Amino acid sequence: MQEKSFADLHKRTQQALLDGSATNPLTVTVTSENQGGFCSKISMRSHVITSDQPYGFEGTNKGPKPSELLLAALAACQDVTWRLYADSMGIPIDGISIELRGTQDLRGFMGVDDGVPAGFVKIEGDVTIDSPATAEQLEALQKTVDAHCPVLDDLIRSVPVSLHLKIPK
Repeated sequence: MQEKSFADLHKRTQQALLDGSATNPLTVTVTSENQGGFCSKISMRSHVITSDQPYGFEGTNKGPKPSELLLAALAACQDVTWRLYADSMGIPIDGISIELRGTQDLRGFMGVDDGVPAGFVKIEGDVTIDSPATAEQLEALQKTVDAHCPVLDDLIRSVPVSLHLKIPK
């Protein structure tokens, strides 16, 4: 099956941003509502997913745990960004797969050692690209992808986060 090229989408979107006709900036909204125990119903646009802890952490294993969703978001964003920029740069890609591994030290999350991060202490992975392109072309593409992948950027740059407590009366 012949996949569509996203080079035109890239050019159209760049032009709309330059001429001011694109809606920008965008606000992405996600809601999460506890379903009992560690199970959460997460809604975004018209999509709903379930997050839960595994049985070994007293969950019901009804879905991926939040840290797995973070890795999934990075993997999917890398996938999209590789495809978009490969097409835009005229580099043929026959297949992309991404495997990520996040290392967690539970002492931070569980409040055993405040010197240990509560989240991942390391994320690493492999991007496997099936392409007739040269190694040099793929290395240039990787630099472009890593510079423009939104979720990677969110993880490596300090993003201001402010969570406000609301107490219904």
